[in-house]
Amino acid sequence: MSTDWGPVIVAVVLFILLSPGLLFQLPSRTRIIEFGNMYTSGISILVHAIIFFAILTILVVAIGVHVHAG
Repeated sequence: MSTDWGPVIVAVVLFILLSPGLLFQLPSRTRIIEFGNMYTSGISILVHAIIFFAILTILVVAIGVHVHAG
């Protein structure tokens, strides 16, 4: 019996890449989008959480990313 690590790997990579302020922040404090500013706000966390959930759902449910180890 093998374990499906696909959803776990996708979630970890998206969590790292979509951390507000790491690569980009949407919306930022002064503009619509800023890159690499390492600041965050409550609305930015909410927007990034919605983007994370949407991309994770598309990759895991619709496309069906699977990585089997075992």
